Amino acid sequence: VQLVESGGGLVQPGGTLRLSCAASGFTINPYVMSWFRQAPGKERELVASITSTGGNTNYTDSVRGRFTISRDNAKKTVSLQMSSLKPEDTAVYYCYAYYYNGDRFWGQGTQVTVSS
Repeated sequence: VQLVESGGGLVQPGGTLRLSCAASGFTINPYVMSWFRQAPGKERELVASITSTGGNTNYTDSVRGRFTISRDNAKKTVSLQMSSLKPEDTAVYYCYAYYYNGDRFWGQGTQVTVSS
């Protein structure tokens, strides 16, 4: 069972990045999928979540309107489209899968750095 993030990197303020999370070893269909992030010296925080069918999404206030979470259950992927990036978005971004029975999985993280 594995979640692998990709798409991180260095981007200028105001730029865009698209993060992807690919699952292997399990099907993501029944899982709530989320993106978390952790900046240096700060606690890990929830950035965005999407329900199993993709019918509902939630965002933390600081990214609402700038980030979009989506999923493709057939491809077992979850994406986070990030636009109008700010230096305060700099963090390691983690993919997370949660099922109501308590099953949960984390990816290894991908670094996003917003800097000029």
